[in-house]
Amino acid sequence: MKPVVATLLWALAWGLPGLSPASAATFPLPADADLVGGVQVVQARPQDTLLDVARRHDLGYDEIMQANPGVDPWLPGAGTRIVLPTQYVLPDAPRRGIVVNLAAMRLFYFPAPNPGEQPEVVTFPIGIGRMGWNTPLVATHIESKVVDPAWHVPPSIQVEHAKEGEVLPETVPAGPDNPLGDFALTLALPGYLIHGTNKPYGVGRRVSHGCIRLYPEDIADLFRQVGAGLPVRFVDQPYLAGWLDGKLYLQAHPPLADADGPSPASLTAMVETVMDRAHRVPGTAVDWDLALRTAREARSLPVPVSVPATPAPAQ
Repeated sequence: MKPVVATLLWALAWGLPGLSPASAATFPLPADADLVGGVQVVQARPQDTLLDVARRHDLGYDEIMQANPGVDPWLPGAGTRIVLPTQYVLPDAPRRGIVVNLAAMRLFYFPAPNPGEQPEVVTFPIGIGRMGWNTPLVATHIESKVVDPAWHVPPSIQVEHAKEGEVLPETVPAGPDNPLGDFALTLALPGYLIHGTNKPYGVGRRVSHGCIRLYPEDIADLFRQVGAGLPVRFVDQPYLAGWLDGKLYLQAHPPLADADGPSPASLTAMVETVMDRAHRVPGTAVDWDLALRTAREARSLPVPVSVPATPAPAQ
């Protein structure tokens, strides 16, 4: 689909004629830091919902909700202060190809730089598999690129819908009723795709059957940049710790309720993550009360949790 057409269709679907969704967030990739971007604050317009604000700034539904507790998602009100969680601790994974952090509902693309160029990272919000339809935590690669993909409905999904009284065809052709949108990246992981969507309000939420879905304009952008063979890694890292300008930051997302490993109520993973990063800089002290509060609130906003060094007393 042409970008202008995609924008108009989305605007019509959401009742927002003239809306201009944001471009993907692209940042220089720091050699000596783990954070990119910066938190922003905007004011809601009279007609805004939080979903409108999220789409304009290339954010997903859950992350903007988490960053703005207490704000009515449907009627925030003109002039309401909206925090944009547009600063990201990079996943703890090799910075090459695509890294998908399921807990953060974010895709990070690390394009290979040309000689002499500054490395960059591009990030997009994503929709992921709902409970019971988890995406495997594996390393794979892009197998092919498909324009106007047809959706070959898996038997398991046909059965699921049949139980609810809905009969799905074996194949849904390209078009406005196709949930894959206009572009799809097939993976060397049978049954899983990175694709667009005809329901953009599901980006940033657990709504799929295990595939990764992006806003229409984001999949068009990513599709243009990547090729077959590009490595893709799936991780589940609700707690991310990293360094920026001599400070250790913690970014916490709500753990996926049905993920493998400790209970979402356990903060062991957070403590281990922070300790691992803190130990990389000898002498680092951590404000553990602040770290625990940050983990429990899980607002998707990086918070500095290291304690400034105390100057030695004068002799």
